[in-house]
Amino acid sequence: MKLKTTLHLLPLLAATLVTIASPAKASEEIVKKARCVACHAVDTKRVGPAYKDVAAKYKGDAKAPAMLFEKVRHGGSGNWGTVPMLPHPADKISDDDLKAAIAWILALH
Repeated sequence: MKLKTTLHLLPLLAATLVTIASPAKASEEIVKKARCVACHAVDTKRVGPAYKDVAAKYKGDAKAPAMLFEKVRHGGSGNWGTVPMLPHPADKISDDDLKAAIAWILALH
């Protein structure tokens, strides 16, 4: 009986693990698809700051997601040096994808 129950629970466990891991993977795929990785990386500075540095700078800042959304959408400079970040309009990354990418970045350690 135990074996039968275990065999029935394994697919459920596998589905749960995939569901938990999917948002992180999906958000990473979003930044790749939107070509954010041309200027940013998770751990190292490129043209722009590393995603982990962004997460550390804005840790605990409730206003960060909205501010970063506007910064990415409209571009700007001054927060990380003199190199400007170009605007990323909605035809390059949707509002939902941008929000998901920002949430993923801010959740990095």
